[in-house]
Amino acid sequence: MSKRPSRGNTVLLHLGLVVLILGGIFPAVWLFLTSLKLDGELIRLPITYLPDRPTLLNYVAVFRDNPFGRFVLNSLVVSLGATLICVLFAALAGYALARLRLPGRKAIMTGIVMTSMFPALVLLVPLYRLFVGEEVGFLSALFGYLEQLGFGFLPSVVSTPNLLNTYAALIIPYVALSLPIATLILTSFFQLIPIDLESAAMVDGSSRTGALFRVVAPLSAPGIVTAGIIVFVNSWNEFLLAFTFNTTLNMRTIPVGIILYQGEFSFDWSIISAALTLGIVPLVVLIIFFQQRIISGLTAGGVKG
Repeated sequence: MSKRPSRGNTVLLHLGLVVLILGGIFPAVWLFLTSLKLDGELIRLPITYLPDRPTLLNYVAVFRDNPFGRFVLNSLVVSLGATLICVLFAALAGYALARLRLPGRKAIMTGIVMTSMFPALVLLVPLYRLFVGEEVGFLSALFGYLEQLGFGFLPSVVSTPNLLNTYAALIIPYVALSLPIATLILTSFFQLIPIDLESAAMVDGSSRTGALFRVVAPLSAPGIVTAGIIVFVNSWNEFLLAFTFNTTLNMRTIPVGIILYQGEFSFDWSIISAALTLGIVPLVVLIIFFQQRIISGLTAGGVKG
């Protein structure tokens, strides 16, 4: 029989979990409380943790000083576009790696793991040259074809001289950066699905692609949701590429738009905190809504590699 943990160890374990939870929640709570304070209260000593007179004027200033609603729209379009395209490609690649007898499969998996470690900084200069160079003709034709297939959220870039200050300038690198990790997650999930289910579907007349989308994909919903949320969160929070490729005011995303609230010689921390709080809310709602699927996705995906 396994030895049960002592009462003292159990108390220490729960105490440690409480400390970890508070350590993760406290910055968000402090950010929200700061957004409800006036500037004079932030520099007052001793420090006050709760606002004396909570105010929403900082949230009003967020939308008054800059087109924050446009920033939110840009982030949604870019993040959703990158998520849909990345999950689709990752599902096809993951299914091929999990089911087909590909030559050099281990080498392919190793390459995927290696490319997932590339930072965005390494791709900055090559992507910039790609988006403003002669290669843009190929990308324009590619996105024109995707628009014909029904991807209406993509802008028309066929007639533009380059891809800077377009949604495509962010969707393309976000897909490239998130595709390796999404492929690894979905490959693990597809390996957990019994192959007999696909065989039965193909016996009934379904193609292999049809079996993927009608049988395998629904059974792998937790993994698809997990991969999609990881791609969405990474795209939503990305700053460097968005700051470099989209420089006009109406094409800025939330992380880049927030820096506009700082002054030349000062930082209005109350308004910045309000903008940061508004930028975090969609992610919090997303995580709460898909909480169970994320947990089941992370645990089930790690059973088999």
